Amino acid sequence: MAGAAKPIVRVQREDFDPAVESEALRRGRADIGALVTFVGLCRDEGGTLQALEIEHYGAMAIAEIERVAAEALSRWPLLGATIVHRYGLIEASGRIVLVAVAAAHRGDAFEAASFLMDYLKTRAPFWKRAHLVGGARGDWVEPRGADDISAARWRAAES
Repeated sequence: MAGAAKPIVRVQREDFDPAVESEALRRGRADIGALVTFVGLCRDEGGTLQALEIEHYGAMAIAEIERVAAEALSRWPLLGATIVHRYGLIEASGRIVLVAVAAAHRGDAFEAASFLMDYLKTRAPFWKRAHLVGGARGDWVEPRGADDISAARWRAAES
């Protein structure tokens, strides 16, 4: 598609700055009319969670995210996309994930960002373990049924 760039995908231990990532996505582009960003944060779960430990299989995680980002670029007339997902120990209130999508129009940008986040929540190869306040290591975090329900709308749209 004309104007679409290869999506930027990074899986990293380091924190990221959403403003810097957004500016890099739109810099020098006068054709972008909408930039939608989503930042996922580590909740403290009512004061019981100190941190999340996020594990992944590096090469597989990057390849899978690149694949679904390419799918988003083929489904919507996007002008760019950046996805950053962190791993390691992330303290409560820390940033976990960024999805930034650029398009000529807001509807396409919102839809594509939602599609990408639904994928990341349900199918991306990341595993999360709770670290509780007081130092105890908690269980691996199970997927939420609500996330699966949200993601199902994209499969229904393909039919």
